[in-house]
Amino acid sequence: ARGGHAVDAAIAANAVLGLVEPYMNGMGGDLFAIVYDAGRDALHGLNASGPAPAGLSPEVFRRRGITEMPDTGIHSVTVPGAVGGWAALQERFGKLPLGDVLAPAIFYAEDGFPVAPVVAGGWAVLEEAVGVDPSTAATFLPGGAAPAAGTIFRNPDLARSLRLVAAHGADAFYRGPIA
Repeated sequence: ARGGHAVDAAIAANAVLGLVEPYMNGMGGDLFAIVYDAGRDALHGLNASGPAPAGLSPEVFRRRGITEMPDTGIHSVTVPGAVGGWAALQERFGKLPLGDVLAPAIFYAEDGFPVAPVVAGGWAVLEEAVGVDPSTAATFLPGGAAPAAGTIFRNPDLARSLRLVAAHGADAFYRGPIA
């Protein structure tokens, strides 16, 4: 209705899902997309999965006594590719400014949204794991527990990060203050 492309809507939806389903999606994850360009009858694919961090090597694991790839923790993750994927999709197909596309996610991150019952259940399952890290717990376990269904949840830190990406593009995430 505002003259955007389906990709603009997909990026907006992905950004909102990163807020309302924080254990399933988000800026810290990867992005895969298949886009059909009807005007050119062309199919485009994007693999925006991130690489291993530059400083992470088998030698780093050996020095730390790690003999198998860990399932959890900082050494089990790659450089997030989602924001780079947003930028690539936006550059190729987007018609709206990134700030407009990310505005709904920023709004709900600042003003809050009611946690859906199925999301509350999934969040509760992860409560113990989330509680291990104090800063993660401060964000995702308000009052010391996973939010119950219907609880209004806000994430002002995510809103700030989204605002930076909206204003400065993917560089704000990978090279700027978020990095």
